[in-house]
Amino acid sequence: MPDVAADGLRVLFCGINPGLMTAATGHHFARPGNRFWPALHRSGFTPRLLKPSEQEELLSYGLGITNVVARATARADELSAEEYREGGRLLALKVARLRPRWLAVLGVTAYRVAFDDRKARVGPQERTIGDTRVWVLPNPSGLNAHWTPATLAEEFARLREAAQR
Repeated sequence: MPDVAADGLRVLFCGINPGLMTAATGHHFARPGNRFWPALHRSGFTPRLLKPSEQEELLSYGLGITNVVARATARADELSAEEYREGGRLLALKVARLRPRWLAVLGVTAYRVAFDDRKARVGPQERTIGDTRVWVLPNPSGLNAHWTPATLAEEFARLREAAQR
């Protein structure tokens, strides 16, 4: 699954891994129940609701998308701890090369395993990768019922406000 990325982005969003629909379409967060695109719009990152097929438009807003693990699965729980850790290592190298202002990892459990940080919570992290700050966002999957569309958008908006400072 190719990244949507460029040097010096405001925010590089990082999903856990591609779902099967994402892998089939070549568009990030392509599953209809995924709340990434609505949260991005409702939080003010984008002026309108983008479709997954319009993902390249993110670059014009200083935004991009990558994944912790490249392997597509039906569910993230199919990934091994080793895949997460190796993905975290490769992600850190990518971030050091691209130098986004913020890395936003979409899923606290994925972040905890990939970066060996058992105490991480949603929000800004102490960790940096070079000059890149790290923020953990809730997983926008429709399976993550703990976060409503409104609270998900509120958390995305907190990151947007920090990224504008």
